[in-house]
This record gives sequence, structure tokens and C-alpha cells, in this order.
Amino acid sequence: MEEELFTISQAAKYLGVSLNTLRRWDENGRLIAIRKDGGTHRYYREKELEIFASDLMKFASEWIQESVEFPNRFYCSTSSIFNARLTKMEYELMQKPGFEKLYSLIVLITGEIGDNSFAHNLGKWPDTAGIFFGYDLVKRIIVLADRGLGILETLRQVRPELPSHVMAVEVAFTEFISGRSPEKRGNGLKLVREVVLEQSIDLFFTSGDAEVRMKGSGKVFHVTRGQRIVRGCLAKIEF
Repeated sequence: MEEELFTISQAAKYLGVSLNTLRRWDENGRLIAIRKDGGTHRYYREKELEIFASDLMKFASEWIQESVEFPNRFYCSTSSIFNARLTKMEYELMQKPGFEKLYSLIVLITGEIGDNSFAHNLGKWPDTAGIFFGYDLVKRIIVLADRGLGILETLRQVRPELPSHVMAVEVAFTEFISGRSPEKRGNGLKLVREVVLEQSIDLFFTSGDAEVRMKGSGKVFHVTRGQRIVRGCLAKIEF
């Protein structure tokens, strides 16, 4: 029996991108299409599209670094869209056995990180407003990213003496900053740190060349200097 394939139009709808984007991805080798018997029409296997769309960290990293297009399903142009999708994720988590005690905290810290991006870039986005927000509940991973000003530049508006990305991220996760825009849900990244340290949740967070890695049973909060400079912020939550 011949395998059923997606046409390029069906694949574009599945991924939430344009036909031209799929053609470009095919030409540059990012997502190679199938051609039947040497023809010119492009076709795609559903499983390959599913695998391609599941690489959340790759999409988010390439977007904030090089503005590479990604499936539209992960783009939240406004905080209201983000919170609507966050509510959808909360509902899906509530349906999964074993998350009865943890789901509300996962939603809480995801909301804090996403709202932090919107609150501190409002009216100041360098180019693309909004955030990347993707999750895979089977793999137990959530990824958020923005192409905003980053932690250092936003904190320097009230703490101009901050010397580095590492110091700025340290302050953002540990201190309440008087004069900074209020964080909607609580104490922003400070609350994220407290929850992650106390629960079975891991976090990777980076802004500029600063990195936070809280992972495993003996995790501690520590900010280190990474190998590359990241535009805006990038976070991965695992649970």
C-alpha cells in the first residue's frame, strides 16, 4: 500500500508557515521534500513533519540569534495570546495522570517567564515583538524565548552600574528591584528560582552570555558565563 503523503499546502498548514518558507527550507536543506518519480511537486511524510516541529530549542535558538522563521503555532505576538495558550497548556496538563500536584507550579513559572518578557519590553522591542512559546508534554519540556532587550539592558534602566550579563541575571533572580516595572504574577524570576529549587522541575535560562542551570535533585542556583551571547532571553523548563 502506497504511503500517504502531505502536499506542500497541507504541510504548510500543519506547520503554520507559508508555502515560500517550505520551498526555502527544501532548497537550503532544512526540511527536504519528497519528489515522486523525479517530478517537481513537493510532498512530506507526516512523521517527518512531526519530528521537525518537535525540536523546540532549535527553533527558539535560531529565531533569537538569526531571526529564522519557525512554525506559527509557537509565536505569541501579544501577552493575551500567550496567556490564552498558557491556559490551554494548563488544561492539557490537568488531564495527564501524575501531574495533580505539579501542574499549577509548572504553569506558574512558565507564566512568570513569559510575562517577564512582555512586561520589560513593552514599547521597546528592538524588532520583532512577542515571544516563542512551545511545549511538548510527552517529552516534558517547555521552551520560551524573546528577541527583546535582554536582562542587562532592562535592569540598567534602574541599575546603570551593573557591569555584566552575569551580574544582571544574578540580580534579576535574587533581588526585588525598586523602580522596575511591576511583575504581574508575583516576583518574576525570583519566584521562578524559588519554585524550581523546591520542586522536581529543572530550568535552563540564558540572556546575553549569562546562563542559569538548575537541574537534578541536588540543584543550586548559580549564574555562569556561557560560550555565546544570546539576544533577549531563552528558557527551557523540564519536569
